[in-house]
Amino acid sequence: MRVLFVCLGNICRSPTAEGVFRRRLEERGLAGRVEVDSCGIGAWHVGKAPDPRAMAAAARRGVDLSALRARRLDDGDFARFDYLLAMDHDNLAAIEARRPAGCEAHVGLFLAFAGHHGRSVPDPYFGGDSGFEEVLDLIEAAAGGLIAELEARLEPLS
Repeated sequence: MRVLFVCLGNICRSPTAEGVFRRRLEERGLAGRVEVDSCGIGAWHVGKAPDPRAMAAAARRGVDLSALRARRLDDGDFARFDYLLAMDHDNLAAIEARRPAGCEAHVGLFLAFAGHHGRSVPDPYFGGDSGFEEVLDLIEAAAGGLIAELEARLEPLS
């Protein structure tokens, strides 16, 4: 299984989701069985580390984002990933607009895995530190739901 988290610039929400989800996979013994990445719709931050506020908030919860670097969604992602999970409706619309015919990947909002159908992860970029904490709360909730779905889809280890 391969999971891609997508936000606008790939410096706040999607790298946070990538880091949290990687940690959750490790905790469940699934790290070697699920590939995880993140990207942005835009190219403004390509090659840059996550926002320092996102890194600090994640670090307070034991998640290290320092090795991550922003990249932009590319056409190959639609064939490479089984899940392309958007942080908000604008990101989802941008993914759908680029989605090639015949793409079988699951494309949807990440928060659907927390039972928040139709709800977006708010962009904390222009706000204060509390916005990054809220993002982490939402991401942690959705990560649990996504792990449960993947566990149900993965072949059992013999």
